[in-house]
Formats: sequence, structure tokens, C-alpha cells
Amino acid sequence: MKKGKKNKNRDADLKATHQNDAPATEGSKEEEAKALKRTARKEYEKTLTKLQEELVYMQEWIRRQGKKVVVIFEGRDAAGKGGVIKRITQRLNPRVCRVVALGTPTEREKTQWYFQRYVSNLPAAGEMVLFDRSWYNRAGVEHVMGFCTEEEYMEFLRSCPEFERMLVRSGIILFKYWFSVSEEEQERRFQIRLNDPKRRWKISPMDIESRLRWMEYSKAKDAMFAHTDIKQAPWYVVEADSKKKARLNSIHHLLDIIPYEHLPQEMPELQPRPPSQGYVRPPKDDQAIVPEIY
Repeated sequence: MKKGKKNKNRDADLKATHQNDAPATEGSKEEEAKALKRTARKEYEKTLTKLQEELVYMQEWIRRQGKKVVVIFEGRDAAGKGGVIKRITQRLNPRVCRVVALGTPTEREKTQWYFQRYVSNLPAAGEMVLFDRSWYNRAGVEHVMGFCTEEEYMEFLRSCPEFERMLVRSGIILFKYWFSVSEEEQERRFQIRLNDPKRRWKISPMDIESRLRWMEYSKAKDAMFAHTDIKQAPWYVVEADSKKKARLNSIHHLLDIIPYEHLPQEMPELQPRPPSQGYVRPPKDDQAIVPEIY
């Protein structure tokens, strides 16, 4: 199937999901609001399901064609990067698509060439790697928080474009996404995390400090774009004040810019099971069975 025809058919299917399930028009305003919310949620899930089906086709193309794909996700704290990555990987094979989210470098890693620990996580043939933050830490948090020297920062801005051009020349398919969130929306999400025990772990002391340095991070992001928005690996900006829209739009865009095809797939055939031939299962009383609480 040709790329253009595939995209046209897929977009038509996605559009059709938004023409069904018209919201209720009777009842109180509260009931109508609830109905609209349910409808929006249903449409979101339908669209996400179709996009995830396409991601499976893309994964198979990457695997069988031996492609090497790197996708970088950057943005402010609470911009929604993790939610997008989760929806991309939800239906994919972790042996083909894996997530890299490196922690603070060790004392040994601090003495290495800056890009060295990222290079060791690059994909082999038939793999896709999603970087939940990446080497751009140096242009953002390290620079703003003073974790690197001014000389190290300037050297990064000089060498990063050449490093990425080298990756592209080596055959790696490289994409970079910046998730843009407003100051007001970020503050709202921080408050939700603070008040929800299930999400409180998402706020680190570094996040609290970064919240106070909005302007510094804005200037750092502008400088990063000015130096690293190159033709071989441009930055793609995702408007992320709406998490659901950001997820759908970024996945749709990724599917559009990767020139994958629907490759023919052989359906495995399940043969009849052979007879047990006298096998007797050991008594359950001899095993430590998990209690059925639910």
C-alpha cells in the first residue's frame, strides 16, 4: 500500500469516529455536560485505538526492514510527555520499542564524553527507542540549574547539531518533539499531583525549583531551538494544554512522518493439542496459592 493512500484511508477512518455517538440534547444542563464528556471520552478512545493499530503496523515495518528509529520527547515538567510515551508503547512489543529514561549520571559518567551514555542506548537494526528526556538535559535543566559550566553548555550547543547529523548519516531515523504547556496549565497539573497520593511521586524537588524559574527555562528553550532546529532533525512542537489532544496529535504526526508500509502478515495456525498422555497435575494443597480476595 502506498504511503499517500494509506494516510488518506487512515485519516478518513479517524474522522469517521468523530461523526458517531451524537451527544444527548435533552435533560438538564448537568446531564448534557456529562453526556458530552462521555462522548468525548468515547471518541478519544476510538481514535486512540485506531492510531495504536497503525503503530503496530509501523513496528512490524521497523522490525522487518531493519530500521533504526529514535524519538526524543522533551518539554517542561508536567507537559504530558510520559502520557504520550505510555500510549505509544501500550500495544507494542518491548523487544522492538523500548523507552530510555536515564537518571542522574554517576561520578564515572560525569567524566565521559557527554553523549557517551546516550550512544550506548541507541537502537540496533529493527528497533525503535523513545527517549523520555535526552541529551537535551544539558540545554535545559543542567544549564538553568547550574549543573554544568558555561563552557560545557556552549560546547553542547556547538556539537549537538553535528552529533545529530552524524546519527542521521549513519542511518538512524531521528525525530524530536517539544511538548509546549502554558504556565497556568502546568500550575494546575502540579496542584493535582500534590493532592493525589497516586501521582505525588511525579513531583521531585527539581520540579519544585523549576516551577520558580519559568522565564529562565523559556530563554533556555529558545536558545536550544535556535542552535539545534536543523534540517536533518527539526523540532516538532506539540501544543499540550490538552493531554488527550496532544497524545492523538503527536502519535498521528509520528505515523505520518515515518514512511512505513502495511506489510503482509502470516496468520499463525494453531494445531490441535496432543493428548495429555497420563499427566496428573500435583495437588493444589502442595502449592502456595495466592488468595482470591477479589
